[in-house]
Amino acid sequence: MVYSQAYNAYRDTNVKTASQGKLVVLLYEGAVKKLNEAYSLFDESGRIKPSDIEHFGSTILKTQEIITELQVSLNMEAGEIAHNLMSLYVYFNSELTTANISKDQKKIQFVLEMMTELLDSWRQAANSTANAPAGYVPKALNIEG
Repeated sequence: MVYSQAYNAYRDTNVKTASQGKLVVLLYEGAVKKLNEAYSLFDESGRIKPSDIEHFGSTILKTQEIITELQVSLNMEAGEIAHNLMSLYVYFNSELTTANISKDQKKIQFVLEMMTELLDSWRQAANSTANAPAGYVPKALNIEG
């Protein structure tokens, strides 16, 4: 119990004090974690046990909530990158909706791979702008400041 409270306090402090780039990275990390969790529920034959279906659905919905949060954080006036990310996020949510309904392991794997690649890119972007002037960071990351 004490460990859980300490972890929650640490996590909350980490989020409250994070830069905007770090917040985007945290969102991606959460999405990748949930997608890995959903993917792990498939057995060797590519099926989900009936007892795991509810858990599968909740992990997909949580991932979609994270992706939606990424969508609303985009600064659409920042240019083509923001528009391309918006298109990807809409596509990912659509694929996850289909995957949730049809229990499609390949769609989960595809979105997981793409989100992992984007996570790596966001980590690099957040690290490269970590020492930049405050006004530079949001513009570089194409997120609202």
